[in-house]
Amino acid sequence: MGIYDGKRLHGMHVVHDGPREAPPLVLIHGSGASGSSWGPVVPALASRYHVIRVDLPGHGQSPPAPSSDVSEQAASLAAVLDELGLRPVTVTGHSSGGYIATALAEQRPDLVGSLALISSGPSPDALLPQPVLLRVLIDPPLGPLLWRVRSDAMLRRGVTAVCNRLVDVPDDLVADVRGIGYRTFRTVLRQNGAYIAERSVPARLTALDVPVLVIFGAADPRWDPSSAHHYGTVPNARVEQLPDIGHFPMLEAPEVTGELLLRFAATGR
Repeated sequence: MGIYDGKRLHGMHVVHDGPREAPPLVLIHGSGASGSSWGPVVPALASRYHVIRVDLPGHGQSPPAPSSDVSEQAASLAAVLDELGLRPVTVTGHSSGGYIATALAEQRPDLVGSLALISSGPSPDALLPQPVLLRVLIDPPLGPLLWRVRSDAMLRRGVTAVCNRLVDVPDDLVADVRGIGYRTFRTVLRQNGAYIAERSVPARLTALDVPVLVIFGAADPRWDPSSAHHYGTVPNARVEQLPDIGHFPMLEAPEVTGELLLRFAATGR
C-alpha cells in the first residue's frame, strides 16, 4: 500500500502509492476526513498512476494551520507539488476537497491538467438539511461536549450517515477522524461555505480551460443530487450520476468510482 514519506511537506502529510514514474494523480479528501478515505479506490488507481494523497491541515497526520482559507490550502498544496516536481497532474477532490482542487487550478493552471470533483456541492443553496447525528455533533451546545467523548462506533455512524449503502469504514479513517479538533472542523466548514458563497464552483470552472469530471451520488443526503446538473453548463465538463449512491462514492462504489477516474485520467473524458 502507501509509502509514507516520514515527513510533512508544507504542513501536509503526503502518501505515495504506485510507481513514481507513472503520471501523477492527486487525491484530496473532504472536511472531517483524511487521505485514508480514498483507501478502497487506491489499489486500482495505483496500478496505472503515481497516486499522491494529502492530509489537509488539521486532518489525519497534518497539524492545524494558521488559516483554513480554501485559497491558502490550495497554495500549500501547490508548494507540495512544486517540491515534488509534479506537473501537470490530474487532481481529484471529494466534497470540499473539490474546492481545494478548483482553487489550485485557479491559482496554478500550469500544475493542473484535469480536474475531477466527487460530491462537491456547487453552491450554498444546494446544501440539504444534515442528518440528525451530524447536527448534534457539529452544532453548539452539545457539539463541543460530545466531540470529546466520541466512540469509534459513533465516528463510523457519522461517516455512514451520509452514505446510502452499507459500507465498511476503514479503521485508519476512524483513527484519523478522531484526531480532528472541534474548532478546526467548524472553522473549515465556515471557510468552505465562504468560498462557494463568493462564487459558485460551476462559475469558477467555466473560467478555466481544463477538462472536468463531476461524479455525484444520485442519493447524496448532504447535497441536493439535482444540483449536479449545474455543472452541465461548464465547458469541457462531463457529469456522472451514480444511482443509489450517497456522499461517499469511493466507499460505497469503489469499483465504479475507480473506473471513472481511470478513464478520465487517461482521456480527459
